Amino acid sequence: MTEPVAATDFIRDTVTRDNATQTYGGRVQTRFPPEPNGYLHIGHAKAITVDFGIARDFGGICNLRLDDTNPDTEDVEYVDAIVSDIEWLGYEPAKVLHASDYFGTLYEWAEHLVRTGFAYVDDSDGETISAQRGGYGKPGIESPFRNRTPEENLDLFRRMRAGEFAEGSKVLRAKIDMQHDNMQMRDPVMYRIRFSHHHNTGDEWCIFPTYDWAHGQSDAIEGVTHSICTLEFDSHRPLYDWYLEHCPLPGDQPKQIEFARLEFTHTVTSKRRLLKLVTDGIVDGWDDPRMPTLQGLRRRGYPAAAIRDFCRDIGTTKTNSRQSIEALESYIRRELNRTSQRRMAVLNPLKLVLTNWPTDATGAPVVEHFPIANNPEAEADGVREVAFSGELWIEADDFAEVPPPKFFRLSPGREVRLRGAYLVTATGVVRNEAGEIVAVEATYDPASKGGNAPDGRKVKSTMHWVSASHALDATAALYERLFSAPHPGERTGEPLDDVDPNSRQLVTGVKVEAALADTAPGEVVQFERLGYFAHDSAQKMLFHRTVGLRDEWAAIQKRQA
Repeated sequence: MTEPVAATDFIRDTVTRDNATQTYGGRVQTRFPPEPNGYLHIGHAKAITVDFGIARDFGGICNLRLDDTNPDTEDVEYVDAIVSDIEWLGYEPAKVLHASDYFGTLYEWAEHLVRTGFAYVDDSDGETISAQRGGYGKPGIESPFRNRTPEENLDLFRRMRAGEFAEGSKVLRAKIDMQHDNMQMRDPVMYRIRFSHHHNTGDEWCIFPTYDWAHGQSDAIEGVTHSICTLEFDSHRPLYDWYLEHCPLPGDQPKQIEFARLEFTHTVTSKRRLLKLVTDGIVDGWDDPRMPTLQGLRRRGYPAAAIRDFCRDIGTTKTNSRQSIEALESYIRRELNRTSQRRMAVLNPLKLVLTNWPTDATGAPVVEHFPIANNPEAEADGVREVAFSGELWIEADDFAEVPPPKFFRLSPGREVRLRGAYLVTATGVVRNEAGEIVAVEATYDPASKGGNAPDGRKVKSTMHWVSASHALDATAALYERLFSAPHPGERTGEPLDDVDPNSRQLVTGVKVEAALADTAPGEVVQFERLGYFAHDSAQKMLFHRTVGLRDEWAAIQKRQA
């Protein structure tokens, strides 16, 4: 028996009370039930952390149950991706199950409702059924087929099961109350006819349960105690309970609890719209680093630990709200600052030539190596030896022939520090035939090895660099917000109108230090002074900028203070 958990939110309050009263015998079981009709996105991360976190905190179990009741939109590709995403996020389901595993039991229970007079076969089409339901403040209209006898309904339902009727010709509806204030209770559809191949059951079934009919009953079959879902299912709870109360359950009746879903600024999580981004070629696929899918965030370099921490710290509430994407990025940045190796890379290279750099007996430039910390935040990560010679790559933006006010980087006659190496002073420029600067000439102070002058003189700028003769070529993908508006669609009603067509910039010819050749696929490193970059999982020497170094969330909070 685990020790009682101190309640920290309303869901844990409920579980604690149920354990105290032995409602489920002290047992806690949850489930994460996504439909395999798309890839999981950042909003699902909150549900995953809640479902698995509640089970963990109370010594219970959490299953993954694929809600695969719609064969027309679901695919094993999505099933595999969901399993992989949950594992990456750091959770292991007690079991991987499918709602389709219970099709037989669901059918038997549907027959039970038919026999007891609580379900009937309706020949009306979908448009007619929708019109019959009426609306809020508008009465419903009972179907002319509502008063069929249980015997007639049972015969028709079994013939639906046998495939005797065409798609759309009949449905099975629950017989509840066509005047109910809650629209979900106005004789909802339980089964519809679909002659479609199912990824898990093949061609065994030609009738498929609706989500509302399958969901609560699947919970009961599995032994779920607390069925945790997002707020949009609040209005479904009376139906959830009604179905359970009218079925021959094998055990206790589960309890549905709703919480606020996770939404972000500059982000869209609608599966329909995300699919359109993919099919229209606006992004390169579901794992495009601009996508809010877990696959996309993973490829971009978001650490799973940071996502978990964020979901934990924002808490679980009953009020929907939209989080600032900058707040999540601050968690990403904090985690990467703690864990990522530092490396030097030059995105927009300009050659720096040290005119007084020594040569060896053969006339070749001398090569020195400087020990530079892999991560100043983690002493145990040690140091690496970085090659340094008389020709270097620096950022073009770090030199100005005519410096603007408050420009403290390299300019003619100004001395700066090269990270961990020497103090250098620019002396001139080299131009091509078009008059463009192609190199900067400078001298170095041999006495300033390590980056500090023996006389204690100070410089106002430290610049990163890469030895030209040791540099490797790389490509960097730089990202802006995929959706330029904080609240996509607020202006026109269509979120995709706010897609930024220039949200990605591919920079080729990036010069990086040799140590980056050993970067593992998916590993995130800090390009010093530039940001955090993830090595692509498939393409070697392609680095995706995860986040910049500047904490935008801290700046936002400061402005709001």
